[in-house]
Amino acid sequence: MKKYYYLISIQYLGYRFHGWQKQPDVKTLHLMVDRTLNFILEGKRFKSLSSGRTDAMVSAESAAFELFLFEPIEDLNAFLKLFNYNLPQDIRALNIKEVDAKFNIINNPKVKEYLYLFAFGQKCHPFCAPIMTTIHDDLDIDLMKQGAKLFEGKHYFKSYCFKPTNNGIYNRDILLCELIGNTIYTASFFPKTSYLLRVKGKGFMRNQIRLMMGTLIDLGKGKLSLNDIKLSLKEDTAKKMDYIAPASGLILNNIEFE
Repeated sequence: MKKYYYLISIQYLGYRFHGWQKQPDVKTLHLMVDRTLNFILEGKRFKSLSSGRTDAMVSAESAAFELFLFEPIEDLNAFLKLFNYNLPQDIRALNIKEVDAKFNIINNPKVKEYLYLFAFGQKCHPFCAPIMTTIHDDLDIDLMKQGAKLFEGKHYFKSYCFKPTNNGIYNRDILLCELIGNTIYTASFFPKTSYLLRVKGKGFMRNQIRLMMGTLIDLGKGKLSLNDIKLSLKEDTAKKMDYIAPASGLILNNIEFE
């Protein structure tokens, strides 16, 4: 049977979901997407495959999945409208386009950009909790900005992988890593000043961004030095970074397919 292939971009608030991947007895994003597709496709055969799995409570400004069908979609705009009408209110489809059989959402080269949103120094409004991490201690932001730049380039990131094995690929290339003031997300209940860690690269390991953010928080608190970060990025390092920053501050901002 002939197959038809579609790339769908979506955004979601991950706060009430147990991540993307389907799991027994819990509500996940993939489960809700497939339930909605099964309803609007009226039981027709389909398969959906994501470009990667976000963890529990992680959100996405622009994620993507590939939809495999055995009948073509006649009107893409009408399909997108119907899909959005039936999705939960914290998931939204942004666009849909047809791709050919050569496209593979997992193996196709891509660059991912993540943001980590945080504030510090005072208790924030509870409404901030779904997308912003609050650090109650004071932080040295200037030092953290210097620390973020140390992650840029090609380094050995085994210290920044959750439960690493001896056969993992830990040499990774970070195309961009910067800590900047937040001007992207605003709300009347946000603190006056908040910050973003922006990280861009071709591949990330489990909890890598959150371990990098946790390391920068410890740097800002004075628990680590810039030299500690430099040592942690060497192949012969015995330095293990173990503070995983909370998941709710992490946002998958964009995926660029090459």
